[in-house]
Amino acid sequence: MDGVQTGRFAPSPSGYLHMGNLLSMLLAWLDSRALNGRMLFRLEDLDPARSKPAYAAALAEDFRWLGLDWEAGWPDPAYAQSSRTRYYEAAFAALQEKGLVYPCWCSRAQRLAAASAPHPGEAEADPGCPCAWLSRRQRAALEAGGRSPAWKIRVPDRTVAVEDAHYGVFSQNLARETGDFIIRRADGVFAYQLAVSVDDLLMGVTRVVRGRDLLSSAPRQRWLIETLGGQAPVYAHGPLLTEGADKLSKRQGALSTQVLRQTVRPEALTGRLAWLCGLTETDEPLSPRELIPLFSWDRVKREDIPLEFGKFSEFP
Repeated sequence: MDGVQTGRFAPSPSGYLHMGNLLSMLLAWLDSRALNGRMLFRLEDLDPARSKPAYAAALAEDFRWLGLDWEAGWPDPAYAQSSRTRYYEAAFAALQEKGLVYPCWCSRAQRLAAASAPHPGEAEADPGCPCAWLSRRQRAALEAGGRSPAWKIRVPDRTVAVEDAHYGVFSQNLARETGDFIIRRADGVFAYQLAVSVDDLLMGVTRVVRGRDLLSSAPRQRWLIETLGGQAPVYAHGPLLTEGADKLSKRQGALSTQVLRQTVRPEALTGRLAWLCGLTETDEPLSPRELIPLFSWDRVKREDIPLEFGKFSEFP
């Protein structure tokens, strides 16, 4: 596979896809196909409380209906994070050997959020975590209390830059701007940042395309991958579809593909998405394959895209 660009779909099977998800997936597919690359379909099902097999099957059905295909992945369980614990264990042990991991007894809310991709407005890190400096005696006292710790990684006081294919250079000083972050929850579930980084490294992913709300994760993921001895992929983040001031979200009950499929042709939906993000000048129906020669990051909007749900009835 040397020299072949590899992109990926990496949805969470915690609900049905909505148009915002589909825009990100379409851009990921076009980015790879425009380079004659291949696509993987990976399930980010780390959180057992929210991930459902029925949603995974619905995701695949939606992709196929829309005309998005892939070369490897679902339904192969090797591409589901829930079956890849041994790889995360090995990465965790390697980071421990480097002296980068320490136990943390901070709030339960932060631990629970760590398994999922971050959402705007949610705290992801604690730049001044007191657990990093606990003495052996203090740690022993906390352990004696019977409460299991989460595990954080100690980040360097260093600026990590990512050359985003759409938004340009994005830099963060990890110690000052993100702080040490959770890589394993107290219940043993590995956190989003570690699992995604390990998967992209081991699966040979060279192109990561997703919504711009995850741009702030890119420096940490690059640093993790390089710390584990790999080469980080090219990152490209796309604009978000918004309703009012908020991005579309499963949590907020955004209109799902399952609903749209009842009345909308797939070519009409991809044509509308292409037009909304700036790839085309009109919203004429077009299949994903017809969009490949039109794809360029230079044409994709950088600002978020307000979406009026009332106009769904106007689909051709």
